[in-house]
Amino acid sequence: MTTAQIAFLLLTFFAVSAGAYALLGLFNASPETRRLEAVVEGAPAASPVSGATGWLKHALAPLAKLSVPEGQWEGSPLRVRFLNAGLRGAGAPVVYFAAKTLLTFVVPGAFMLYVGLTGTDLQGRTLLLLLIMLAAIGYYLPNVMLARLVAHRQRELFEVFPDALDLMRVCVEAGLGLDAAIARVGEELRLQSQALHEEMHLVSLELRAGASRERALRNLALRMGLEDVDALVAMLVQADRFGTSISESLRVHSDGLRVKRRMLAEEKAAKVPVKMLFPLVFCILPAMFVVLLGPAVVSVIRLLMPKLTGQ
Repeated sequence: MTTAQIAFLLLTFFAVSAGAYALLGLFNASPETRRLEAVVEGAPAASPVSGATGWLKHALAPLAKLSVPEGQWEGSPLRVRFLNAGLRGAGAPVVYFAAKTLLTFVVPGAFMLYVGLTGTDLQGRTLLLLLIMLAAIGYYLPNVMLARLVAHRQRELFEVFPDALDLMRVCVEAGLGLDAAIARVGEELRLQSQALHEEMHLVSLELRAGASRERALRNLALRMGLEDVDALVAMLVQADRFGTSISESLRVHSDGLRVKRRMLAEEKAAKVPVKMLFPLVFCILPAMFVVLLGPAVVSVIRLLMPKLTGQ
């Protein structure tokens, strides 16, 4: 290998290692660690993604304009996806569209640099097809990252929401109104789930600003993006409209969510043997056979080979 090829490989290794380390530091912090840090500092833990996007807003604004779709941003489905991911800052769309523009050109450019340094002989059509595929991968890679953020946040909300409904039911039965119960539950769950605390706090702010309860609850369902929350909002709206018991509605819905959460856990536990089958067969069992049967096979070969060859 030439010196240029070794330098390119080292540069690629350090870039990938730095990116992986940064992602692990941002997204793999345990909830217990974040709660302890919040208790020690006396303030809720800030979202790492929203905090990292602020200083990039002005620098990436010209690049973001190249990928921004036409139409109204306020009513677009992409804005709803940003809300589901918890990205409400003005810099988040700028970083998203700038990343789409950069990756569209950076990924094929890195491939061209690799081809030039290694001297790989590619035909014109093959090279063009690879460049188009890499550009498409770079363009849609931010979509994949956004989908992962949405799935992670919705999973956290789904796991915490039944406990929040129980606390809300206790508050309502203790004499608080639904608006005060929502604000109280949001404060109580600040350390357990920062995402749910933010959503409850936004509902309280909308109610204080003069929005109707139905509108505030429907906005909550839109931001969370969960079917169970949609059903809960519809139930609360009907209970408020017809004067039925809100505490009983909360109890029924929390029991249903808890049963659903348990069924999902049992489903994942039932999938574990099937998922372990392929690593067990292709990775663990061959190594065990080599360790256990290897010496015996070597001994048999040493004894039988002279007999078979007539030596």
